[in-house]
Amino acid sequence: MPFSLWFVVAGLLLTLMALGGTTLKRLPLSTAQLYLLVGLGIGPLGIGLLVIDPIEQAKPLEILSEIAVILSLFAAGLKLRTPLTDRRWRLPLRLATISMTLTVFGIAALGVWGLGLPIGAAVLLGAVLAPTDPVLASDVQIEDPDDTDRLRFSLTGEAGFNDGAAFPFVMLGLGLLGLHELGEFGWKWVAVDVLWAIFGGIALGAVLGLGVGRLVVYLRKTHKEAIGTDDFLALGLVALAYGVALLISTYAFLAVFAAGLALRYEERRETGDEAAEDVEAMAKNGEEEEVAVDEHVAPAFMASAILGFAEQLERIGAVALVVLVGALLHLAEWSFDALWFVPVVFLVVRPAAVAVGLAFSSTSDLQRELVAWFGVRGIGSVYYLMFAETHGLYDGFSERLLGLVLVTIAASVVVHGLSVTPVMAWYSRRAGSEERKAQVAGDEA
Repeated sequence: MPFSLWFVVAGLLLTLMALGGTTLKRLPLSTAQLYLLVGLGIGPLGIGLLVIDPIEQAKPLEILSEIAVILSLFAAGLKLRTPLTDRRWRLPLRLATISMTLTVFGIAALGVWGLGLPIGAAVLLGAVLAPTDPVLASDVQIEDPDDTDRLRFSLTGEAGFNDGAAFPFVMLGLGLLGLHELGEFGWKWVAVDVLWAIFGGIALGAVLGLGVGRLVVYLRKTHKEAIGTDDFLALGLVALAYGVALLISTYAFLAVFAAGLALRYEERRETGDEAAEDVEAMAKNGEEEEVAVDEHVAPAFMASAILGFAEQLERIGAVALVVLVGALLHLAEWSFDALWFVPVVFLVVRPAAVAVGLAFSSTSDLQRELVAWFGVRGIGSVYYLMFAETHGLYDGFSERLLGLVLVTIAASVVVHGLSVTPVMAWYSRRAGSEERKAQVAGDEA
């Protein structure tokens, strides 16, 4: 494909999305569906402009998907302004631990007894498909930093936590295939891949997010310095958390997510309980340089600017990766196995795992049902599979796992994309109605 033609395709796609973005919000469609169709059209099943061998080019695909995921995780962390002492945090934590573990082993059981895979490949398949995707699930995530709706909060937090929490199971699957050292009786896997890598990554991201946030706010409020550099600050903090996490063998996904959470925590500590959108509205009424150093709104202005920049990069990453997935669909496994496997994952394994994970929680039956349904699969699964490829999977079960993962992602993009607009609009109307009824009952009392 000529280099100049890449610019033509990219330019047409981005322009089309900019012009049609408002219309799409009113239709039962998602931008990811259109990206997928574009990839399908320019890939081998279409006009053949984009032809990629994911096994031969696993490393570039791993890097591209990793960049898209870490940007999305950083943005997800910045969106979550709810105090860490709030009981709502129990919901995403239960989803990212109990529910995700059950999903991994539920899919692994399907792999062993339904698909005939060895236990290592089955566990790896479960780990690749278990985490929900922070990139493609933006339509069901919280709409602003002060949104505390349990459904949206649970899905946002789950997508942030479980992309890193899936890593131990990826390593376990590789270990069972003889591609990673687990240690005698699995001691190394538990000590290093589970305990150190998870808690070390979270701690590292929290320290870096708090440290950088406090330093920038101090420089702006006290010395009127470090102004107008929010884009560099966002990229710098993401790169710093990611790089250091890799150097000390912790999970970079969790480190980046924790850095975003910590930066938002620092903003709330400085600003207080006043709604972020109110403070940001105040900030927009003044000159940027004046607002950036204002004692009251400087922290909120910083967090808002960084989040806006991160979300823009996240959207660009989503375009590139979903188009690539569309171009790879000629490798998807459209067999009888896939026809039963995908519905069972969506309609049995995910709902059962969520039901156990959120049992006796503060969520309503409707919220649990919607959490179970919107377990979106996407770019995170691409990354984990490419990670496994670069660690030796190409000698074993690449084609089978690749085919199943691609058809699962494509199905998720289509069915979740078709349902997200009408279902979430209906849910918002119902939640608003219940809130008004509760308010009237309180007034009458």
